[in-house]
Amino acid sequence: MKECRYYTPLPDGCTRCDLCPHGCVLQSGQRGICGSRRNVEGRLMSDVYGQPCALADDPIEKKPLYKFHPGTRCLSLSCTGCNLRCLNCQNHDISQVLPDAVESYSLTPEAIVGIAERRRLPGIAYTYTEPLTYYEYIFDISRLAHEHGLWNILVSAGYINPEPLKALTPWLDAANIDLKAFSDDIYKRVNGARLQPVLDTLLTLHEAGVHLEITNLLIPEVNDNRDMIRSMCQWLRQNNLTDCPLHFSRFFPQYKMQDSYPTPIETLHTARRIAEEEGIRSVYLGNV
Repeated sequence: MKECRYYTPLPDGCTRCDLCPHGCVLQSGQRGICGSRRNVEGRLMSDVYGQPCALADDPIEKKPLYKFHPGTRCLSLSCTGCNLRCLNCQNHDISQVLPDAVESYSLTPEAIVGIAERRRLPGIAYTYTEPLTYYEYIFDISRLAHEHGLWNILVSAGYINPEPLKALTPWLDAANIDLKAFSDDIYKRVNGARLQPVLDTLLTLHEAGVHLEITNLLIPEVNDNRDMIRSMCQWLRQNNLTDCPLHFSRFFPQYKMQDSYPTPIETLHTARRIAEEEGIRSVYLGNV
């Protein structure tokens, strides 16, 4: 275990996690929504520090990142846990479970950097689940990675408070943020979160000079409304994010949305046309 960086001790041995907007208040022994941060006798601890459940050698385009060192590969790693509850989660077997529910490695930040160097991989991607829930681990890895000349790539839903995000940005080189929908209501119903903190994350990363790409998974009859897509693209334009590549991704039935159907290809083409009309310069279609 590793003591968490952002929390507030409360009376009677309780703690409040200050990492993300959920602000989980926990009694001793309780875990936060993410499942990986736990109150241990009045101290908030990360149960997944140094315990990645997945490691892979991936092409950088898989993140997806299309305008950041294309043609290169990276070391991808993940720990269990997520602070969202997406009904369509494609990695629910590791994101929506407790740390002891899956097998994991025991690897220090030094060991992770060593693996990347031995495999001659120029960067490390924090991905698959929600990397921000194992914040302390990626913080320590990313600082060490920069010392060794490696890139750091964040693949995230972006649900984090401003202070910890700003502390992490000096060590980030690129990020792909999953913008679930341009609707607070959909975020609440489908993802168990809120929209505004994610929009704030996009602006913070962009202002910090982190290479930013955005993914919008289009789910039929959920977030594929043309007006919503246009409103999202207009917000990106109004906030000077038109240079950030935008990936519209095709949905396939997953997890608790098995009764839905795959996104029609025409919906993706329509979304791309709308984005281009609103001035988004690089628009890509994924899962097609």
